[in-house]
Amino acid sequence: MTVTSIPHWLDGARLTVDGARTGDVFNPATGEVTGAVQLADAALVDRAVASATAAGREWRNSSLARRTQVLFAFRELVRSHADELAAAITAEHGKVLDDAAGEVARGLDNIDYAVGIAEHLRGSFSSEVGTGVDVRSIREPLGVVAGITPFNFPVMVPLWMCANAIATGNAFILKPSDRDPSASLLLAELWQQAGLPDGVFTVLQGDAGTVQELLAHRGVSAISFVGSTPVAQSVYEAGTRAGKRVQALGGAKNHMIVLPDADLGMAADAAISAAYGSAGERCMAVSVLVAVGDVADQLVKEIETRALDITVGDGTVPGTGMGPLITGAHRDRVAGYIDAGAEAGATVVLDGRRTDVPESGFFLGPSLIDNVTEEMSVYRDEIFGPVLSVVRVDTFDEAIDLVNRNEFANGVALFSRDGGAARKFEREIEVGMVGVNVPIPVPVAHYSFGGWKSSLFGSHHMYGAEGIEFFTRAKVITSRWPDPATSTIDLGFPRNR
Repeated sequence: MTVTSIPHWLDGARLTVDGARTGDVFNPATGEVTGAVQLADAALVDRAVASATAAGREWRNSSLARRTQVLFAFRELVRSHADELAAAITAEHGKVLDDAAGEVARGLDNIDYAVGIAEHLRGSFSSEVGTGVDVRSIREPLGVVAGITPFNFPVMVPLWMCANAIATGNAFILKPSDRDPSASLLLAELWQQAGLPDGVFTVLQGDAGTVQELLAHRGVSAISFVGSTPVAQSVYEAGTRAGKRVQALGGAKNHMIVLPDADLGMAADAAISAAYGSAGERCMAVSVLVAVGDVADQLVKEIETRALDITVGDGTVPGTGMGPLITGAHRDRVAGYIDAGAEAGATVVLDGRRTDVPESGFFLGPSLIDNVTEEMSVYRDEIFGPVLSVVRVDTFDEAIDLVNRNEFANGVALFSRDGGAARKFEREIEVGMVGVNVPIPVPVAHYSFGGWKSSLFGSHHMYGAEGIEFFTRAKVITSRWPDPATSTIDLGFPRNR
């Protein structure tokens, strides 16, 4: 198979650096190396920041009308190239084409929100706060900002960031995952076709070393990051030490509580969809099912029966329900938790290592582990794969306490037909994103995405109104136009009169 060189995007063109370090890119469905992605060094980071700085000076002064026109054009281009973007996702990430198309669609929602930038940037004005004194507030762009995105959503998460960042007048540098970098280049080409000036959107392919260079660079004002909790914490601490604004979304251990009054068939369908979709490689995947009371036996049986019907294979093949994991090493790590659970005393109901899957590629079938307890690693750790743990508790209060004790607080769901229980859940649960009979409660684009506790470092959630705030800073202007003849010296502290 031909190995394709995957370059950077700088100054409106693809850029290949002779002699640069490269990393392997795989087709997870076959295990074959399909690409060699270039990895940016300090010199290229410096060059990219200089380019973005120069382009950003013009872009920040562009009218809101011009920005909106570019965003409208970009929106339509992404929509018309949705199939191409989805194919790029599947080729390097492995998720099935329908799932990849859904990712593109959710990314489009964020462009739709950013198109309304004129409304989002409306400031405030107060007349005559004092005699002849007016006050107004405006929000201005930060300058050059960077987004560091994960492998599991190579289109949607960049669009979470860049749509708002560019709409608010910033120049944006994207450092995508080196596991599936090609989709970022397609986005860059679409931005250019939409009329975005060269240098306002840059793609720096790279690895951890590239991230460190961006974190340390004085020309980068803000970093938006999505990844695992240890890395998110490290990025947050390094970025803030360097004087940058940082939002860093970390890991998750999302619970789904099922009460005895729930429709167990519907709950089983939801648990399977949320646990095994995209091979469990979603930060909002349900990885723990909390069965309350006497529902556990039937619920486990319902899930086992339905999960056996999932077809695992190449995501480009029609009828495939679940694709591979991103790399062989990650698959082996996830598979290790099945043994760890059994050794700790849990019951392995479905073992994905024994599922009928293709011999080549990084496949692992749906796995279901019952009788899991809090001290087990299969419960404590973010596994990021198709492993669903079942924890049994006696009461609803125990279930809420279990969730609230967990260090992660990204997403949680409740399945019940009891409105009173739902309200109690909404009020008492200590998690950032909450679903009631919704297993993956990802907020729509005009709200904001983000968890609590160890699932978020920084004060801003992603996209929506908080995204606009993150990529801008407030300026308050107090003005007065007095008659010079009335001017006097007054050493007292200013007061409104």
